[in-house]
Amino acid sequence: MKTILKISLVVLVAMTTMSTYATNGDFALKVMSGNGKEISFAVNQIQKVNVTITDKFHNVIYSEVVTGKQGILKTYSLEEFPVGTYFLEVETNSKKVTHEIVVSRETSTLSSKSLASANI
Repeated sequence: MKTILKISLVVLVAMTTMSTYATNGDFALKVMSGNGKEISFAVNQIQKVNVTITDKFHNVIYSEVVTGKQGILKTYSLEEFPVGTYFLEVETNSKKVTHEIVVSRETSTLSSKSLASANI
């Protein structure tokens, strides 16, 4: 009886994990903590993304195309950015995700939850 319960629990967890992954598709942006005025993020299973940083008025401050073999890990220094709110947009051929960046006098923080996510 205990064995059946354990197997059922493992199957339930596996199915939950699969459905969560299916909902997110192949685009998984992970926000990582930075040091001081640095922000970092990783994108799994993607080989090419467009990265744009805009200000609160949607003016493009920085833009680049980033490539990687098995995914992308990128760190940006925001030392030269004035105190304020900015937005990091990461876009593939099929999806666009936006995160808020808050730059203070001593640190920069990147929101772990996306403000907007859209399929293209």
